[in-house]
Amino acid sequence: MTTLTHDPALTRTSPPKRQTDLSWVRKVLLTLAVIGVLIISLAPVLWQVLTSFKVNEDISAVPNVYFPTRFTLQHYIELFTRRPFFRYIFNSAFVSITSTVVCLALGTPAAYALARLKPAGNKIILAGVMIVTLFPGILLFLGLIEVVQALHLGNNYLALIIPYTAINLPLTILVLRSFFQQLPKDLEDSARVDGYNTGQMLLKILLPMTVPAIVTTGILAFISAWNEFIFALTFITREDMKTIPVAASQLGGASVFEIPYGSIAAATVLGTLPLVILVLLFQRKIVQGLTAGAVKG
Repeated sequence: MTTLTHDPALTRTSPPKRQTDLSWVRKVLLTLAVIGVLIISLAPVLWQVLTSFKVNEDISAVPNVYFPTRFTLQHYIELFTRRPFFRYIFNSAFVSITSTVVCLALGTPAAYALARLKPAGNKIILAGVMIVTLFPGILLFLGLIEVVQALHLGNNYLALIIPYTAINLPLTILVLRSFFQQLPKDLEDSARVDGYNTGQMLLKILLPMTVPAIVTTGILAFISAWNEFIFALTFITREDMKTIPVAASQLGGASVFEIPYGSIAAATVLGTLPLVILVLLFQRKIVQGLTAGAVKG
């Protein structure tokens, strides 16, 4: 005589239909929300890109021509024929790269000292760094004018490199300090046993392990310096030393009453493109650095 066995798998009930419907609705709403955020965020960028390729008739047309059918490269050509735009790109790149390198060179040992060496007044120094990070840079404007005039730094790259370094240095120290705190101390103990001093240990052992944090802080400092406008507008007046944001804001048309919207859009696209490429190339390192710095402060 055979006995029937009871299989629990056969009696499993499927999830209620109402619960399945609610889950589907949540997914649809989440998808719509993501699409809405993307449209709101990318619409101004798309508008600038399309404007840079529009002919002048479509730019001034009423009603607006949102998606043109005629395209031109004339606005980009005018940037390099009527103005020294290659020089503007070089100026922005030189000032931004130099200030970023100096910022990392000063901020890395300072961050390690605050994280590991614990100098006298460590908490006071850290509090000061945090306060400076929250301090609006524009409030330094009048003081910087006096310094630039006293040191005769007008129309000099140092008039931009020094303020950019000073403004971005506190953030660099805070991010790298958080990263150094997460590294195991056993590595440093082993290095000291092998005869490494503090400088050798920092350069040969710890820095290779902090590449994500260094890349993250470096890109943030570079973007801040690349986009800065007020200091570059005030301290630099020579045409061949202007940066891209200042040059783009001072583009003029054929007459006083003409606003070259196409050339301005082309200049903003060219000024933004290097930052987009930089972030896309190092996006993985940026994510690693931000998440590592957010775990422990």
